[in-house]
Amino acid sequence: MSVPETVREVRLARLPQGRPVAADLVVVETPAPEPGADRVLLRNRWFVLFPGLATLLGDTPPGTPFPGIGPGETLFGPAVGEVVEAPAGSGLRPGDLVAHVQGWREYAVADPAALTPLGGRLPDPAAHLSPGAVGYGALTRTAPVRPGDTVLVTGAAGAVGTLAGQTARLLGAGTVLGTTGSPTKAERLRELGYDAVLVDERTPGPERAERFARQLAEAAPDGIDLLLDTVGGHQAEAALAAARPGARAALIGVLSHQLDGTPGSSAPLRLDAFPLILKGVRLAGYANDGHAAAEAEWLPRFGEWLRTGAITFPHTRITGLDRAPQAFQEMIEGRYFGAVLVELG
Repeated sequence: MSVPETVREVRLARLPQGRPVAADLVVVETPAPEPGADRVLLRNRWFVLFPGLATLLGDTPPGTPFPGIGPGETLFGPAVGEVVEAPAGSGLRPGDLVAHVQGWREYAVADPAALTPLGGRLPDPAAHLSPGAVGYGALTRTAPVRPGDTVLVTGAAGAVGTLAGQTARLLGAGTVLGTTGSPTKAERLRELGYDAVLVDERTPGPERAERFARQLAEAAPDGIDLLLDTVGGHQAEAALAAARPGARAALIGVLSHQLDGTPGSSAPLRLDAFPLILKGVRLAGYANDGHAAAEAEWLPRFGEWLRTGAITFPHTRITGLDRAPQAFQEMIEGRYFGAVLVELG
């Protein structure tokens, strides 16, 4: 495979002022990377857009496991690449597909140890960019599903939520509820098997939180057993207030903060500790600890579920690197359902 003299990548053009927009990013041409000794040259096939990238554009919050991205620097993220050149002894051959984290560019150079060969574990190689392992890890480790549980997934129309609801059902949940901000997305979630979907349309003032709490009380009059929260804010507060005795909650995202362009790195919750203590509610964040084990367990199950039709991978494919900045803005605005992949051919 011949490599062009110049290749393209997406860089941060300027620090976002609030919610990121396409103009904050720029597609540039740069000399093709040279692999050098003991390095692998990759041609990217797909990479995934994810809301958490918004928190990395500039200074990162304390404790963030990823470095911030400054103006002029290339964006990064999970990608599937095709091996173009590989050093002897690496175990890789031209044409092999591998997972890595140097998305947002056409070509990349990587240490062989930083690459994960894909083989044929999933029927669609692009499905390796699904964040399904996050929901699976939370539902099997942080807040394990028990048979018959009433499970609430906030932000259910996102990349994590669309798979988490299906996964909860396969793990034994009795009732699966979801939240979204769009009636159209709510209908699609019901098609995925959600029993009920709470539509939390954006309106100013306290009425929004009160309306959401009423919806939740109607959908789950006896309360919920498990919360998988990707949103935070008033949705998480209402869900925890509706927790049944022995309920479990896994916090895995703060979309209400990331998608609204709220300045700063805090995402506070207002909780009444007394009933949480009396009911023995367990609340924990899903961090990267144990993620490798969850990923190793998830992939064969995901592959089997995909092949049998027990699960689907909702996603949108955007063709071409030049469309990535606009697609990123539209994802932040909540215009997509499921994961958003950029396909480079």
